[in-house]
Amino acid sequence: MKKEIAVFGGGCFWCTEAVFKMLKGVSSVLPGYSGGTVPNPTYEQVCSGTTGHAECTQVEFDPSQITYRDLLTVFFGSHDPTTVNRQGNDVGTQYRSVIFYTTPEQKQTAEDFIKEINESSKDGKPVVTEVAPLDVFYVAENYHKDYYERNKDAPYCELVINPKLEKVVKNFGNLLSNKSQQI
Repeated sequence: MKKEIAVFGGGCFWCTEAVFKMLKGVSSVLPGYSGGTVPNPTYEQVCSGTTGHAECTQVEFDPSQITYRDLLTVFFGSHDPTTVNRQGNDVGTQYRSVIFYTTPEQKQTAEDFIKEINESSKDGKPVVTEVAPLDVFYVAENYHKDYYERNKDAPYCELVINPKLEKVVKNFGNLLSNKSQQI
């Protein structure tokens, strides 16, 4: 079984981790940081907005079960790719919409996908998602891993993450793992 890696930043990594963990063919999702200049940044450093890192998720997937294009569909369908350095109340460069590609094929697919979205946009708001090569992915501190699963009753999870998960279930049911369809 061949595995591939994809890295996405779509706001808070607690949200993107929870979304990608729902999908069939996804074997691992790790929250972390990429796109910055400080080696081994801490959460506090990234939150300061001074390191250049984005909160991201590293997604390991089996392309025979789910395609990179499917991952892009869910990524773009579960956050607002038209806002610069912001997702809802989360504001700062660490919350920017970004795709860190790991292969030339991922780069081309992402660029083509963004072009398709922009050409079909009814409201005229362009996608501002950055497409950049993955340099280094730093895994976040352990307390961020599986955050949603461990904190479902927390206000942030109830108010921000749950609506995203419900949207994914409603719009992308064919891409969900069997265990995710009961949310």
